Amino acid sequence: MEIILTDPEGLKKKKLNFLDLFFIPLINDKRDMAFIYLSLKITFIVIPSAIILFVLPHLHWALYVIYLLILLIVFLGPYVLMLHNVCHRKLFKKKFHYLNKYIPWVLGIFFGQTPETYFYHHITMHHPENNEQDDLSTTMKYRRDSVRGFLTYLCSFYFTGVLNLILYFKNKKRNTYALRIVAGELFFILVSVLLCFYNFKATLAVFILPLIFIRFAMMAGNWAQHAFIDANKPEDIYSNSITCINSIYNKKCFNDGYHIGHHLRPYMHWTEMPADFKKNIPIYNKNEAIIFSGLDYFQIWFLLMTKNYKKLATNFVELGEKRTTDEIVIFLKSRTKKFAA
Repeated sequence: MEIILTDPEGLKKKKLNFLDLFFIPLINDKRDMAFIYLSLKITFIVIPSAIILFVLPHLHWALYVIYLLILLIVFLGPYVLMLHNVCHRKLFKKKFHYLNKYIPWVLGIFFGQTPETYFYHHITMHHPENNEQDDLSTTMKYRRDSVRGFLTYLCSFYFTGVLNLILYFKNKKRNTYALRIVAGELFFILVSVLLCFYNFKATLAVFILPLIFIRFAMMAGNWAQHAFIDANKPEDIYSNSITCINSIYNKKCFNDGYHIGHHLRPYMHWTEMPADFKKNIPIYNKNEAIIFSGLDYFQIWFLLMTKNYKKLATNFVELGEKRTTDEIVIFLKSRTKKFAA
């Protein structure tokens, strides 16, 4: 079946400017200059704005709201997916390894990302466990179109997620990983507590509210990414993940919609994902993989919470024989049932 993709494949050739000439020798892959530019934008827009909120304590409340809206709408998604990519593929070369700390340890705290926790949760726990029973963020034990199920899932992550991650590595005798998570969490907590005494309103806007929001967003995203699971083969990546194509989200967030391909090849470069998907469409079809066009994970999460299977079916991509909307709805519903304990 011929599928036309509009997601970014490769980068347009352009004349190198002084930033390219300076940074390309420092990074492992020149295709990742997009991350350098994004990091610089955050450094010179978000961080100075946050500092202004701290040093001018009597600003109108609307300025705090504007700061949060810019942070969450313009920068949050691209930042998190930049972090995701540089966790899988180091941005800077080995001899400049210390620069790899800048994105998680400096920029991350302005987006509610406690240093180290994301890396160890996603790279060292989630990918090996593959959303199965031992995955701390598994969706298998919940009905994935249930608001109550999602709230239980979210609250578990909010209140015990970090502790469970630390215990997970302690039980696997990876004490170094556990200690690094503790260090990152304590660093974020200490900074936030100390700054609360200096300017509580600014600390709330700059550190606390982004932390609350990003942990919700990550859980809603993971919920959608692993909402449709074949009960007969829950370990099969084609059957426990989804792929979203032709979305604005993919253009903004480095092709993050290609989640099946990402789990199959975690170190595949983000610019290669559309071509890899297109090349392997027959395999996706054979394994009854679920593909949506024009939707992102958060839209899918909302459609599941509202049980709007008709809209999901409308955006479902048929790779094989055509089915009616009702048949697609039945198929999708069969993949969101809670697994027996």
